Amino acid sequence: MGWFKRIKEGITTSTHEKKETPDGLWSKCPKCKTIVTTEEHAENLHCCINCNYHSRIGSTEYFEILFDDNKFTELDSNMTSLDPLTFKDKKKYPDRVKSMQSKTGLKDAVRTAHGKLKGETVVIAAMDFKFIGGSMGSVVGEKIARAIDYARENKHPMIIISKSGGARMMEAAISLMQLAKTSAKLAQLSKAGLPYISLCTDPTFGGATASFSMLGDMNIAEPNALIGFAGPRVVKETIGKDLPSGFQTSEFLQEHGFIDFIVDRKDLKEKLAQLFRIIKK
Repeated sequence: MGWFKRIKEGITTSTHEKKETPDGLWSKCPKCKTIVTTEEHAENLHCCINCNYHSRIGSTEYFEILFDDNKFTELDSNMTSLDPLTFKDKKKYPDRVKSMQSKTGLKDAVRTAHGKLKGETVVIAAMDFKFIGGSMGSVVGEKIARAIDYARENKHPMIIISKSGGARMMEAAISLMQLAKTSAKLAQLSKAGLPYISLCTDPTFGGATASFSMLGDMNIAEPNALIGFAGPRVVKETIGKDLPSGFQTSEFLQEHGFIDFIVDRKDLKEKLAQLFRIIKK
């Protein structure tokens, strides 16, 4: 005999009384498929509690992780892109920028700020992949250049957190000019004897890799971040050969000498503070 007996047959809840589960309550790891609440995922710094997969996060989350008490002063917060080339694909470039600004709440693909990290004043430039793939246009280059100038003038260490698909095609050669501009500014920072640490996150490709992302006094990365110039599919089609296992991951690049070390997100703040203490000595 069963433990219980159904008294009423069928579903008796009326349609208007049914409640749907709200979106955004759960987070599923794309690697191991572990499901946790969004709140728990955020508390673990957006890393999987089971396999430690690092989900992509943006400037808001990195500022919260790195700046003491999440207190910072943002630089050039209202700078936006113009349209010197009157570029148009499916949308006019200004319309695409406005659409992304409305969708993301960001002005462009990078935010720069200064604040305390373990008591040490630092300048941080953090990129946002959700804004046109973190592509590097004139605003990204100018904001990073100005942040480097601020660090140099005030004698603060510099951190750039890269997360980019490369140059912004809507700005063509103007976008490519940002590679030289940011590289030149970093040379000035180095000449002033100030440290610069580059953190490569998933993904870091194209123009970012060809300039500031690989010019750090220390180049570090998050676990399993994809880092390169051209993507693995493009490389494979170009050379016509299968790629090595783990090709273009941060672990592969560390093994081949392009990355100094890999740091877990939960250890990032302490590791950066240690590096700055060592460099100052």
